[in-house]
Amino acid sequence: MGAFDKVYDSWKAEPEKFWLDQAKAIDWDVAPTRAFDPDQGVYGRWFPDAMGNTCYNCVDRHVENGRGDDVAIIHESAITETRATLTFAELQRETEKLAGVLLDRGVKAGDRVIIYMPMVMEAAVAMLACARIGAVHSVVFGGFAAAELATRIDDCRPDIILSASCGLEPGRVVAYKPLLDSALEIADHKITKTLILQRSQQICDLADDRDEDWAEAIAAQADRQVPCTSMAATDPLYILYTSGTTGQPKGVIRDTGGHMVALHWTMKNIYGVEPGETYWAASDVGWVVGHSYIVYAPLLAGNTTIVFEGKPVGTPDAATFWRVMARHEVAVFFTAPTAFRAVRAQDPDGALVKDHNLSNLRTVFLAGERADPDTIHWIEHVTGKPVIDHWWQTETGWTIAGNPTGIEMLDVKYGSPARAMPGYDVQVLDDAGAPVAAGTLGNVAVKLPLPPGALPTLWNADARFRSAYLEEFPGYYQTSDAGMVDEDGYLFIMARTDDIINVAGHRLSTGGMEEAVAEHPDVAECAVIGVADEMKGQVPLGFVILNAGADERLDTIEAEVVAHVRNKIGPVAALKTVVPVKRLPKTRSGKILRATMVKVAQKEDVAIPATIDDPAILDEIREALAVRKI
Repeated sequence: MGAFDKVYDSWKAEPEKFWLDQAKAIDWDVAPTRAFDPDQGVYGRWFPDAMGNTCYNCVDRHVENGRGDDVAIIHESAITETRATLTFAELQRETEKLAGVLLDRGVKAGDRVIIYMPMVMEAAVAMLACARIGAVHSVVFGGFAAAELATRIDDCRPDIILSASCGLEPGRVVAYKPLLDSALEIADHKITKTLILQRSQQICDLADDRDEDWAEAIAAQADRQVPCTSMAATDPLYILYTSGTTGQPKGVIRDTGGHMVALHWTMKNIYGVEPGETYWAASDVGWVVGHSYIVYAPLLAGNTTIVFEGKPVGTPDAATFWRVMARHEVAVFFTAPTAFRAVRAQDPDGALVKDHNLSNLRTVFLAGERADPDTIHWIEHVTGKPVIDHWWQTETGWTIAGNPTGIEMLDVKYGSPARAMPGYDVQVLDDAGAPVAAGTLGNVAVKLPLPPGALPTLWNADARFRSAYLEEFPGYYQTSDAGMVDEDGYLFIMARTDDIINVAGHRLSTGGMEEAVAEHPDVAECAVIGVADEMKGQVPLGFVILNAGADERLDTIEAEVVAHVRNKIGPVAALKTVVPVKRLPKTRSGKILRATMVKVAQKEDVAIPATIDDPAILDEIREALAVRKI
């Protein structure tokens, strides 16, 4: 039995003892004596008798333990070509000052605060300042559409909004204040207080009766000391909205105690980093990765974390990742596969890697979407480092299935995020809820209870939580992902359950087809969708982004891709058409909007998704389909 099997089996044999042992790594005001209460909440609550504070564990305890001069946060802007740092002691002072601003404006424990900001240091400080006084923060992407921001305002009913004058994208400045003003006008819940960070790239006008200048408010708090408020472990730390099938976003709640315990455990055991090392998650604080692995987990574990403003390409080139890793001696790097596909499309041979010293880099982690083996092979080839796929969701907040590099590096099976982590009893069920045989495609579900750190419910929506996640398979959390588990316990996530298509009575995974398409050497990125067909019910349609210089070989590439899919999956796959495009429609986190692509391909009415990065891409898809007479 390997080291990981021993750890996993110890959890499964005595789950409450396992998590009480992990809870010892947290500094509590009142330490837990019980791990789990099955009678609280929808399916139970973790550490029901414990009290503590997340900001204290992220910041103050490191200062008190003699690490005040160590760097806590590095801000790196590839757009402005500037960088700055905060030590743990400086971070403590900044969170105290902003916490003082909030307290002076009537914000108290349990009140909500919306943070609508770009990737600047102040965004992380804002999250921690809320945690310091027990206010519940809800981060909304800076630049998010006004109507979507208004929906979130009405759902969580904040007392104050923290925002900025603008955000920066490659080649453009995005004005936030007009979006914020419009959202406040639309929303039924009226806000009387906002705090605006003025950025030099664009100064905005402030409304005298509502808006305050961030810098002036902070300056008035120069000597302010604000102690951390002791919170129940079951109190909410934050609300993070994820898209809902009804158009009404779902407010995922993260609790205080379970969140600290689980995230702290992951840094050493899953990511294999030690206190003091630099850990970089190239994401945005608007996403769950930004919450868990830009702000909270690295700081809980005493790591240096990077807040990055930029893109993998175009700020200024495809060497951005390598440049930042080398400059800050990053030990572990985490991003979405789509980011590396963008890098590969511009630098297919990885020539730019050679100009940067990556000797400190040990491991690259991928998540956020299915990591196709071809992308993993490319990263391994150009970096010479292990590449670890792992799978989790906004709802869980941390890894469901992965490779626990801090315990034992498991064998890698390409296309699999490896095995379920302690806390997760992952099973594959048929549509009737019965377990299926190893290697059989089905619905991926997690046996209840979910572990510490996972959502206990949705904000003010217990009934919706039950219907969305718990009712289809009683006793299980429904992930809405489809996949299989092999005879070695390795999980393969093949698609969202909505992306399983039915071709002439055969249930097929679009993810499996994408894996085959991506293996072609001229394909930088791809997506496969199912479109309606009178004869077969559905047929697959492929979209490809080609590497630079490959356009003139389109007919040959299409024939080769179709033949390869047929050989790998079988003639039942029925992929016959491949459409070249310059871009794929994605969310800001890099997830491909396949359901939207289906509607475009079927010439249905399309509501522009609130999470889309650039709506103009949908017109590009229409034009590409018209060229192919589809």
